[in-house]
Amino acid sequence: MRDLLRDAAAGVLAAGLGIAVAELFAATTRPDAAPLIAVGGAIIDATPTPVKEFAVRELGTNDKPVLLGSVGLVLALFAAALGVLGRRRRILVPIGTVVLGAAGATAALTRPTASAFSPVPSLLAAAIAGATLWWLLRTVDQPTGNRRAFLRGVVLVGGAAVLAEAGAQLLTRTVGRVRTDLALPAPSSPAKPVPTGIAPGFTTPSADFYRVDTALTVPRVDPDTWTLRIHGMVGTELKLSLDDLLRRPLIERDITLNCVSNEVGGPYIGTARWLGVPLAPLLREAGLRPEADQIVARSVEGMTIGTPVATALDGRDTMLAVAMNGEPLRPEHGFPVRMLTPGLYGYAGACKWVTELELTTFAKFDAYWVERGWARPGTVKTASRIDKPRPFARPAAGPVTVAGVAWAQRRGITKVEISVDGGTWQAAELLPVPSTDTWVQWRWTWNATAGPHSLSVRATDSTGQVQTEARATPFPSGATGRHTITVTVE
Repeated sequence: MRDLLRDAAAGVLAAGLGIAVAELFAATTRPDAAPLIAVGGAIIDATPTPVKEFAVRELGTNDKPVLLGSVGLVLALFAAALGVLGRRRRILVPIGTVVLGAAGATAALTRPTASAFSPVPSLLAAAIAGATLWWLLRTVDQPTGNRRAFLRGVVLVGGAAVLAEAGAQLLTRTVGRVRTDLALPAPSSPAKPVPTGIAPGFTTPSADFYRVDTALTVPRVDPDTWTLRIHGMVGTELKLSLDDLLRRPLIERDITLNCVSNEVGGPYIGTARWLGVPLAPLLREAGLRPEADQIVARSVEGMTIGTPVATALDGRDTMLAVAMNGEPLRPEHGFPVRMLTPGLYGYAGACKWVTELELTTFAKFDAYWVERGWARPGTVKTASRIDKPRPFARPAAGPVTVAGVAWAQRRGITKVEISVDGGTWQAAELLPVPSTDTWVQWRWTWNATAGPHSLSVRATDSTGQVQTEARATPFPSGATGRHTITVTVE
C-alpha cells in the first residue's frame, strides 16, 4: 500500500509541476491558454444549458472555482493512476502524458480567440510532467537509498511547483497599468441628481455588483493598447483607441442591469451610475447601413453578444461604459470598456471587455447565447423582490416594514402590491427614481399578527402589464413568477 501511495504521489507532483510551469508561461503571454483555463472553457461551451443554469443557481459566483477545482481533481486522479501504472510499465508514462497534452491542446484550439500559440502551454505541461514523473520513478528504482532520493525529488518538485504557481498567480492578478490612474473626463451630460427620499441601497457598490460570465480568468487588458473596431455593414470602418473614446462627449446615467439567469427574487441585479460614450453617434459616423439589424459585440476573450440595432438608435442611453460609480470599471466588470443597453438583460446588450462591434443581421449570425437556445430579444421582464424582512425571519407582532425593489427598465413601475397569506392585494409606497431605467424601491407597513405568514409581491409597469404569477425558469427568456417569502411573527 505504501508503494502505491508513493507512486500515486509521484504522478500528482509531476502533473502539478507541469501545470504550474505552463500557467506561469501562459501568464506572461496569454492567460486564457493555460491548460486548466482552456479545458474549463471548453467544458463550459459544451455544457447543456440546464446544467449551466443549475450551476449559476446553486453555486452563484463560486461556479468558476468549483469547475476549475473539478478539472484539477480529475487531472490529479489521472496523474495518480499514471504514476501507479507507470511504475510497472514505464512506456505508459509518455503515452499518458501525450494524452493529457493532446486533450489540453485540443481544448485550447477550440477557444474563440485561439491562435497557433494556444496549444503550447498544454504541450509544455505534458512534457514537463512526463519528464518529471519518469525521473521520480527512476529514483525509486535505484538499488540503494531509493527512499532518500525519492524524498529529495519530492521536495525539489514540490518547491518548484509552488514557486511557479505563485509567479503565475502574481502575474495574472496584474491587470495592465494601475486601474485607478485612468483619468475620467467630466460628462457632457451628467446624470440627474438622485431624488431625495430614496432608501439606502438604491445604488449598488461596485464591489458588491453581481458578476455572471463565462470567463474563467479575468482578462488582462492594457488600456494603452486597447482598441475598438466598428465594422461590418457600415460605410466606413472605425478603429478607436481608449483616448479616442474619452475625447468624445460622455454621458452619465443611473441604470439597473440584471442577468437573465436571475431566479425570481434572485440577487443578480444591481444599479450603478455609469459613465460612457453613447453608441448611436458612433454608428451613424460609421455609416450604418439600413439593412443591419444586429450589433455583434466581441470581447477580448471571444464572447459574442448580439444586440438589436434598434436599441442603440431609439433614444435610450445605450453606451460604451468606461466607469461605474465614479471610478474606472473594475477588471471583473469589463475594464477598460463594456457595452451597456438599458432594458435588455446582460446576455443581449452588456458585453464586457468589448473590443469589436460588427454590424450584421440576425439572419446571418447567432451570438453565443442565442446559439445555445436563449431568446434573441433579451427584453427585461417586469419583476419585483422582497428584501425586508428576510425569508424565515421572526419579526415581533405589530407594525412591520415590508420593503424591496421592482423593475421594468424602459417602461417603469407604476404600482407595487403586497398580499399576505393569499389575501387582498395592498398598494405599497413607491419611492422616487431618477428615470425608468432604474429599479424602484418600495415599502409597505404590515400590521403583523402572531403566527406563520406568507408575503407575496407583484408589480405593474407603465403599459399596465401586471407581473404574472405563472412560474417559469430563466431559460430561455427570463424567469417569471411572484416572489413569495415565509415569516413567523412572534
